[in-house]
Amino acid sequence: MIELVNARTGQMLASAVEIADTRTARRRGLLGQDAIDPASALIIAPCWAVHTAFMRFAIDVLFVDAEGVVMKVAGPLPPWRAAFARGAYAAVELAAGAAALRRVQAGDRLYVRSSDGPATPSALPGSASFFRMAAKPACSGS
Repeated sequence: MIELVNARTGQMLASAVEIADTRTARRRGLLGQDAIDPASALIIAPCWAVHTAFMRFAIDVLFVDAEGVVMKVAGPLPPWRAAFARGAYAAVELAAGAAALRRVQAGDRLYVRSSDGPATPSALPGSASFFRMAAKPACSGS
């Protein structure tokens, strides 16, 4: 299993992360589902825009750069809406309200880790820098 963590707060944003890194998986996204589990996330990469056409529920979307830094928090995004962030590397889709509940804000650095033990970035598709297995601080103290 892959987990998504906010380096600023140390809080786990999702304990079950799916990565959509193929054209088919990115196109499908969350379509056809009735809801997204509050403990789940879908990372779509590469992606700088999403829509909720034909979806049955609202979502939160975190747009991140290739380093995992949140560029924009969009949501809750109801069905038949769109959101984008030019220059974003990936979109992280969460249950509606999850971003606010977990106090995610622009500038936070997100990272993924394996709940089954250490994983290497090469074990995960996409940008190696976004898929780091250990948190790096967004800024250093001096």
